[in-house]
Amino acid sequence: MDHDTLGADIRSLRKARGMTLEDMARALDKSVGWLSQVERDISTPRISDLREMARLFEVPLSLFFGQHDGPEAERGLIVREGQRRTVGVYDSGLVETLLSPDLTDDFEVIHSTFQPGSARRYDTRRDTHELAYIVSGTLDIWIDAQPFTVAQGDSFRIRGQSYRWSNPYDAPAIAVWVISPPVY
Repeated sequence: MDHDTLGADIRSLRKARGMTLEDMARALDKSVGWLSQVERDISTPRISDLREMARLFEVPLSLFFGQHDGPEAERGLIVREGQRRTVGVYDSGLVETLLSPDLTDDFEVIHSTFQPGSARRYDTRRDTHELAYIVSGTLDIWIDAQPFTVAQGDSFRIRGQSYRWSNPYDAPAIAVWVISPPVY
């Protein structure tokens, strides 16, 4: 199976959320047959269909674009810096790109840039196991309301706990996350 396709990404997102084809088809008001064909790359969804899928999965629409267009031998294996898919650009000042070649593994790897002065002021909780490594900069993070300051070379783990973050510092904080199961 070719894992570097839009259909494979849609299937992975559906499965990561514990949805059956029937559940997703019902939520989108589409037939199971059509959705099955989309996941197998036999049918191509319209942009309005992708918008509905992005809403359903709570991911940015941009996640469905930017499939790898490098050499055939690299597809599904190599992600060049300029070919990363943006999976989130948030008003909070967080920019996230996908380091994983696609969404078909049991985990995903995300590159996050927390801009100076940025913050997520509300707690987030996901049913995931996450590990973040701080590549550069400094970041304040609260895990289950307990405050920590992490800096270059530090790492931290979140296992279904609530968290929020802030970068009150003058430099961007850059982190690489491993998240299981994939959320984007």
